[in-house]
Amino acid sequence: MPTSLSRRHFARISTGFAALALAGCKTIPKDSYAPRAQAPVPGLAPDSSFAANYSARPGERFPLPAIDPAILAPELRRTRVNYGSGEKPGTLIVDTSDFYLYLIEPAGSAMRYGVGLGRAGFEWSGRARVAWKRPWPKWTPPDTMIARDPKLEKWSVRNGGMPPGLENPLGARALYIFEGKVDTLYRLHGTNEPGSIGKAVSSGCVRLINQDAIDLYDRVKPGAQILVS
Repeated sequence: MPTSLSRRHFARISTGFAALALAGCKTIPKDSYAPRAQAPVPGLAPDSSFAANYSARPGERFPLPAIDPAILAPELRRTRVNYGSGEKPGTLIVDTSDFYLYLIEPAGSAMRYGVGLGRAGFEWSGRARVAWKRPWPKWTPPDTMIARDPKLEKWSVRNGGMPPGLENPLGARALYIFEGKVDTLYRLHGTNEPGSIGKAVSSGCVRLINQDAIDLYDRVKPGAQILVS
């Protein structure tokens, strides 16, 4: 889709957060598909070089390895683009048709990130807000996910959840999404599966390369609006 969104496009957005009781941010390894390519706008250079954006992060609580360029297609790498949305700066827009997350900036630009999304039956759309953020969060699968996979009971909220680390499905950073005062169970988070970016494989959450999740975390303020279409 073009980088300039129309109001008609936003009019198609529904409030589907009730379905997020299914969400759990864990990969469901089937029915995935690749995105349509969308090149950066001519004249706007990437935010930085690939090496700078996706190098190893030895200073993290759990040191992150560098990302192999062969895993992350050029069109899915973090970059700044022209983007006329009509939304105020600081708003997050998830375009599920093209596997992109946009952070709206002043003067008609946005920082764009390639993302992984929920597979068929786990999609959602609507408007909500970032209630809070956490570095290296715990992961607690919801009861609906545990019902589908009883082995996950050991990570339930009753058992304290999965501790943070490189194997944790939420990765290095997580943004927690609420509709009003209600936790949607939806997260924007890092992933330990970089090959899932640009595919529909999760149980509803939006995942980013850990290095991108860190970058997004540093830019987004609690209370920021998020729009998923």
